[in-house]
Amino acid sequence: MSDSPAARLQKLFEGHRLTPTQRRIAHCMVRGAAEVPFLSSVELAELAGVSQPSVTRFAVALGFDGYPALRRHLREVAPAERRPEATQEDAYNEYQQAVQGEIENLRQLAAMLADPSPVQEAGRLLAASTPLPVLGLRAASSQARGFAYFAAKVHPDVRLLDEGGSMLDDRIDAAVSAGASALLCFALPRHPREVVDVLERSRRAGLTVVTVADSAFAPVARHSDLLIPAPVGTGLAFDTACAPMLLGRVLLEAMADALPDAQARLEAFDARAAARGLFVE
Repeated sequence: MSDSPAARLQKLFEGHRLTPTQRRIAHCMVRGAAEVPFLSSVELAELAGVSQPSVTRFAVALGFDGYPALRRHLREVAPAERRPEATQEDAYNEYQQAVQGEIENLRQLAAMLADPSPVQEAGRLLAASTPLPVLGLRAASSQARGFAYFAAKVHPDVRLLDEGGSMLDDRIDAAVSAGASALLCFALPRHPREVVDVLERSRRAGLTVVTVADSAFAPVARHSDLLIPAPVGTGLAFDTACAPMLLGRVLLEAMADALPDAQARLEAFDARAAARGLFVE
């Protein structure tokens, strides 16, 4: 398990039933783990976009007398040196700041992957499911499509679910009837209500749901059997998702490791591609 400040904060929140507003505060705290122990309740509320009383209620929900007690605890369990007020980041323009934000997201992902067991377990679950449905709607559709494209080169039956509507239920039912045991979901903000509904029905149908989401506190969390978080960037008008994309490739690697004939399938594809002159050398 990673011992980064963010990971220690994440562990603090585990096991608590949090409201959507409280999940938002928790997500904000994990993203700003280095700064949070130095923030007042008003500053944290402003950063998370909630009211100051919401921060106080959040602290009480975690078992503390109030926010000051929570902050003292944070300075013990997630100590980190506060960044200097003036840094190189101050000289970056808005585009550079967005890139720097994504670099920090990738650092968080690397720290989380210090414990590879969740990804390895996900790889085993995905490899064992034939067919393998891969779900991603709206903002997450490109993540699902990218995973499905590469997964089809090593997995015998990958079924991309990137369009909503009434047919989606039919396709889930067809996958279950064909023998599917797991479903991979990419869930990114803003989270469509339809995704939550689909995950509920998928679990009722007997599928084990593996989810890549922007936070362990995302709305899909309680509808997932195994959720692996990867933060998104929010520095531009539209969110950026480098970390979720990379996590998808890591899951591909773990799944391929769990498939006994993955290498043979890759070699067979390369042979067919060469015979067809598929790629320009």
